[in-house]
Amino acid sequence: MNAALQSACPDLAIDRLREAYAQGKSSPTATVEAVYARIAALGETHAWIALVPREQALARAAELEAAGPGDKPLWGIPFAVKDNIDVAGMPTTAACPAFAYTPEKSATVVQRLVDAGAIVIGKTNLDQFATGLVGTRSPYGAPSSVFSAAHVSGGSSSGSAVVVANGSVSFALGTDTAGSGRVPAMFNNIVGHKPTKGWLPTTGVVPACRSIDCVSVLALSSTECWQVLSVAGGVDATDPWSRAPAPVGLPARPRIGVLRADQREFYGDTESAAAYDNAIAGLAEFGDIVEFDFAPFREAALMLYEGAPVAERLEAAGDMLATNPRAMDPTVAAVVAKGNQFTAKDAWAARTRLEALRKQAEEIFAGLHVLALPTSPTHNTHAAVQADPVARNSQHGHYTNFANLLDLACIAVPTGFKPDGLPVGITLFGPAWSDAALAALGERVHRASGLTGGATGHVPVAPATRFDWPAQADEVRVVVVGAHLSGMPLNRELTERAARFVCATQTAPHYRLYALPNTTPPKPGLVRVADGGTGIAVEVWAMSRAAYGDFVSRIPPPMGIGNVVLADGSTVQGFWCESIALQGAQDISEFGGWRAYIASLRK
Repeated sequence: MNAALQSACPDLAIDRLREAYAQGKSSPTATVEAVYARIAALGETHAWIALVPREQALARAAELEAAGPGDKPLWGIPFAVKDNIDVAGMPTTAACPAFAYTPEKSATVVQRLVDAGAIVIGKTNLDQFATGLVGTRSPYGAPSSVFSAAHVSGGSSSGSAVVVANGSVSFALGTDTAGSGRVPAMFNNIVGHKPTKGWLPTTGVVPACRSIDCVSVLALSSTECWQVLSVAGGVDATDPWSRAPAPVGLPARPRIGVLRADQREFYGDTESAAAYDNAIAGLAEFGDIVEFDFAPFREAALMLYEGAPVAERLEAAGDMLATNPRAMDPTVAAVVAKGNQFTAKDAWAARTRLEALRKQAEEIFAGLHVLALPTSPTHNTHAAVQADPVARNSQHGHYTNFANLLDLACIAVPTGFKPDGLPVGITLFGPAWSDAALAALGERVHRASGLTGGATGHVPVAPATRFDWPAQADEVRVVVVGAHLSGMPLNRELTERAARFVCATQTAPHYRLYALPNTTPPKPGLVRVADGGTGIAVEVWAMSRAAYGDFVSRIPPPMGIGNVVLADGSTVQGFWCESIALQGAQDISEFGGWRAYIASLRK
């Protein structure tokens, strides 16, 4: 992308648009005008299959302005939709013109975003029937990475990644069955969040492998991905694979699994190998690095395209393969045709083997909280893919294909650039429903890299939202301040009750913290004061009501539970102490929290 176009790139970050709208400095109409001007200035990128007519998008913007933002969290935010996801009145092609149909209703995820005030700009290109990780298997052309015309964009959500990275929209929807949202995110220096399967409904999505398909979100930052996911996610009665969240947290300093040296495969790309080493060094700031055995994950990954699960791809593309195979991309047709080789016996045998691999993965996660892998081991050129389309595609999926088969959540974040000028990144994997915690960690890792977003030249906005799930029905939150913090002696009293870490934060500036005398293990006392207070570092945890009742019943005097006001103004139940306990106690408020005080004693 040339410097002139980069300098003219509108800043479409969700929070920046919200601020501009609130201050009267811009409007949804002005944003739509800027978006269509941007698309025209960029010229042919092969990223779009169809655009909403400009006048129609302007009419939608005017309609939003007339109604006002109200409670619409994405009011006036422009976005793109991968063309295997239905948008009412626009053809859905799945990059196969002979397959095209025009739906009357939008996919559930699209409708939820529109209802939240977002503006659809168009449908984006993809590897046909979402079968590929290269972005070249489409009759609508092959997009390139925004950093190199010679290199592929990645797929299958090729167009969605490119239009975010080149500054045409604020975010885009993709799908991710085998890495289709993560690989193009890396190749274009953006974030791709592949959520826990079943969170974002797939009603109105052309299936690839329906039982493991996920709608994914691509944006310039983890913050923006989370803002979109929070709107689009939720149970949908029309989707048989939809399920309710069961949130899982991460400790403040997680154990991060990285590849053993003998299991690292980069297909000769020494620059990518060095970039992974650099990423691991950076991760040490955020957690404890532990090597793990990648073998069960790799075996699961190979099953997706080489085993019986490939037969599931016949659901959407099987009829086309049988009646009009010439309408299909030859490589896609060959992949789908492999499904005919497997029997029902093969399918059940594969399911049994996959369950065994899931148990092995669970055992590994029992000792780890997060896995950090290269998103792709290398970045191939168009010429290399054309010469050997299957092998080159498989290289891109080396570290991605297993995620949905093993029911993992993951987020791909940029970590830097190689000497050849191409972007690199890692993917963070966690158990199902660890999405919020992964998003928070991904934001920290991305921000530490100091990168701008995509090729826009814009620095991602600092997170203004807390990465957290809506409170669950049978859940109570509690603020801990001392020995119950992550890594402290009494933290087990939380984890033994299946409590999950929500976030690390501070109290409002109205508290003092004291080191109480004669307590084992040592404990602090948190006291609210009328004046002279300060913010104290705390953690918020969540647990079931039954577990909370048992937990509170065991709290010894002089400790108690009361309401604690946090820095964001919210009130959560948490630890405090009786004033009589402060006799002989040391005021340690100057340390800002119990963890810093304990660290000072060790020094």
